[in-house]
Amino acid sequence: MGPDPFTHPWLGGLFADEEVAAPLSAQAQLAAMRRVEAAYSRALGTAGVVEAGLAERAAAAIEAATFDMAALRAGTARDGVVVPDLVKQLKAQAEATLHPAIHRGLTSQDVTDSALVLALKDLLPLFDARLAALEAALEALIAEHGDAPLMGRTRMQAALPVTVADRVESWRAPLADHRARLAEMTPRLMRLQFGGAVGTRHVLGGKGDAVAAALAAALALGNPPKAWHAMRDGLGELASWLSLVAGTLGKIGQDMALMAQQGIDEIRLSGGGGSSAMPHKQNPVRAELLVTLARYTATLLPGMHHALVHEQERSGTGWALEWLVLPQMLIATGRALAVAGETVAAIERIGSPAP
Repeated sequence: MGPDPFTHPWLGGLFADEEVAAPLSAQAQLAAMRRVEAAYSRALGTAGVVEAGLAERAAAAIEAATFDMAALRAGTARDGVVVPDLVKQLKAQAEATLHPAIHRGLTSQDVTDSALVLALKDLLPLFDARLAALEAALEALIAEHGDAPLMGRTRMQAALPVTVADRVESWRAPLADHRARLAEMTPRLMRLQFGGAVGTRHVLGGKGDAVAAALAAALALGNPPKAWHAMRDGLGELASWLSLVAGTLGKIGQDMALMAQQGIDEIRLSGGGGSSAMPHKQNPVRAELLVTLARYTATLLPGMHHALVHEQERSGTGWALEWLVLPQMLIATGRALAVAGETVAAIERIGSPAP
């Protein structure tokens, strides 16, 4: 199939979400790691580990550096993480006198995890905004069509009459809970990662906590008392939340696809998909996509829960598993939120057809 479905030349038409993917791109990650490294150099100066002027010159050199992407790729293949070669390139472009203020006391995981948090700092408000917009759209749908009749169905069989409001409220109500969960867990995610080689900050001669405070302030992140190198419950919680959101949207899509069936005709959606063999068909493509994205995200969730097993003080295996899984979950859920909004906007009619 070639590239992954989010960047595939035509599958991307279904699955891509450029707004969500942008903070996760290689260039954005590189910019975030550079930002962490520069802020760290300045924090060394603020805490008195190095002279403030030296720290500022080191930070300026980091901000002016360019990167050889081929070397970063080769370095990652060799070292298992991009940061060692990134730091090598930073130091190669800085005067030797600045080296004591570059990456001193940091470890690769500090840089990579903090850069991830900076990406999440951009993404989580976007998810919240999309949830809020979808909730408002469903409230408007209830206000306009809520009294229209529907046949209530249990176990996919006709049961008793209900209204559009009865069904759509089951789509809308979980969204407020998802927003509340997001607000509650966000402080647990917006945390600096800084512990040094084994998570203790001891390499800085007693000034590790002062450096951490300065670095957290510079990045506008929380400053936990201990590095979370091997405590990945925050990311596991995020993954669970992503799967819950996608699942709620999948339920909306499943209901809409069933309501659109010929012979049921309880909803009409504009912009449906055509068939190459049956021109009379109008497939509920967006509704189906919500189901697919929900099932895909649920399939990925165990991977993030497997990644909770970070052995001892730091892990290579669990950490790398996160790189494979979490970006896909973020893009899939973001795409589902966008598609859900588009699908609600495409409703032309909802309610049981007149007898």
